[in-house]
Amino acid sequence: MADLTHLDEAGAARMVDVTAKPPTAREAVARGVVHMARETVTAIVDRAVAKGDVLAVARIAGIQGAKRTSELIPLCHPLAITAVAVELEPVVADGRVKIVARVKTTGPTGVEMEALTAVSVAALTLYDMVKAIDRAVVIGEICLEEKSGGRSGHWRRVAAAPAEQQETPPPSGRGLGGGRTE
Repeated sequence: MADLTHLDEAGAARMVDVTAKPPTAREAVARGVVHMARETVTAIVDRAVAKGDVLAVARIAGIQGAKRTSELIPLCHPLAITAVAVELEPVVADGRVKIVARVKTTGPTGVEMEALTAVSVAALTLYDMVKAIDRAVVIGEICLEEKSGGRSGHWRRVAAAPAEQQETPPPSGRGLGGGRTE
């Protein structure tokens, strides 16, 4: 249980004490994909969805989600986020919208959860905005792509394949995780 930092010696959930950790510049990038009918993506691109500009609303929702992560995820620390960027790329031919969120801070703990939350909230907002015309929307492939800063340094997803197709190397001894640290 020593590697699971959110559990105490008895196995009870706890918030990690980061008081003694030095502040460092930290950044995280997450991505996700929202699959839908090609006609739905076309309606988004043409701004023909009755609820309004889907991409603009989803972008703002993603930014807001990053800022409110500690209110949504029970053991996350509230952080002074210094930058959030949410990019949405409609791909009509594939019937999908790709989402990428980049979050930055200078502090004692990372912003991976904030980036993942930004992508998740943006994806949920996309669904909400188009559900009247396409209830078959699927949200998926949400994953951390890259993180930097802190004691564990830089980490980047090993392959460009979807997360469910990737192999995860054994834990490194610094916690659970996979990928390559550079």
